[in-house]
Amino acid sequence: MEKHKILVVDDEPDICEILAYNLANDGYEVVCVYSAEEAFEKLTSDFSLILLDVMMGGMSGYKMSETLRNNGNQIPVIFLTAKDTENDMLTGFSVGGDDFISKPFSLKEVSARVKAVLKRRKSEIKPINRFVYNDFTVEFDTKEVFVENETILLTKTEFEILKLLIEHQERIFSREEIINRIWNETPYITERTVDVHITRLRKKLRKYSTLISNRSGYGYRFIISG
Repeated sequence: MEKHKILVVDDEPDICEILAYNLANDGYEVVCVYSAEEAFEKLTSDFSLILLDVMMGGMSGYKMSETLRNNGNQIPVIFLTAKDTENDMLTGFSVGGDDFISKPFSLKEVSARVKAVLKRRKSEIKPINRFVYNDFTVEFDTKEVFVENETILLTKTEFEILKLLIEHQERIFSREEIINRIWNETPYITERTVDVHITRLRKKLRKYSTLISNRSGYGYRFIISG
């Protein structure tokens, strides 16, 4: 059974502690941080959900959620807020929030809402069996890649990198994230190894090499522009 990983972002340590304790009892893996800025440092693609305080020193929860969505990150966000007017909720939903929990909150309510959002998000994710773009085709079931009706031979690692990027289109993966996903049980893999594999993969994709782009300082993503 999949163990979901939850990031709790709140500048009140007592709230973080009680949420972490109860969510861990519900079977989740929990990481707590005390600011949006720290959350960006900790957030990786293996997190399933963010519990996000709205009012914090520095960047607000609303601004953090908006930034995530602008960067193509669709991780579910549940806002924790002492403000629960209709305007506040509309603002939260407009910046990509999935739900609200009002402070002071019931721990049973937190548990129920977390479970509901994760269940809803899982139902929205459809497995991808094939990717097609013009005469570029990737068959995920048979592990085959075709460019201009010609079979392209990829190594297992190259195919797994391509599959990861296609399944999360426009999402930027850092080199460290790619290592954790692709080489998770292999020690001593460096970021340079990722670059070498991406270079080889791009070369094999020929005219579609530009679909894999590099954002300097951030990492790689698969993006179809226009």
